[in-house]
This record gives sequence, structure tokens and C-alpha cells, in this order.
Amino acid sequence: MPVTIFIGDEVSASAWRLIGVRATAVDTGSVAAAFDAAVGDTGLLMVTAACARELDSERLDAAVRDAKPLILVVPDAANRAAPPDLDKQVDRVLGIEQ
Repeated sequence: MPVTIFIGDEVSASAWRLIGVRATAVDTGSVAAAFDAAVGDTGLLMVTAACARELDSERLDAAVRDAKPLILVVPDAANRAAPPDLDKQVDRVLGIEQ
């Protein structure tokens, strides 16, 4: 069974480890290497919004579109950077923005 991997700050990673997720705490500048290593080794990859902002947007978009693994951008424990608002993105794509 594929393992779930989390990439983010140390505090958030510690919380995910408590429930059995393989969590990697990264520093600024090491996100891309951790992301590339995790993509080929998991079925579900969770990345904090702050870490996702450090990745090349084309690389992240391509990985999300590929959906292998499924990639989720999640908030960190301190909610320092919010993930994108999916409801607004769907509305914009469908042309039903208000």
C-alpha cells in the first residue's frame, strides 16, 4: 500500500507523524528536493501552502494535473499561509464567479 507523505515545517510535520504519516520537515531552499523525492514514492503527497509557494509553479501544476500521486496543498499548524481557495478557483474555471 502506498504511503502518505507530508512536506512542511517542523511543528506541522511532528503533528502528522503522530498519526502515522511519513513527514519531512524542510528548510527554505530544500523544498524542491524533498518534493521530487516524494513524488515517486507515494500515493498521497501533502505540502503546506508555504512550501508550495517555494516550488516552481509549472512543476507543481504539472504534478497536480498528473494526479499520480494525488497532491494536496494544506495549511501549516500556525496557518501562516493559506492554501488556494478551491471554491473560487472552480467558480472561475466554470465561469460562474460572483
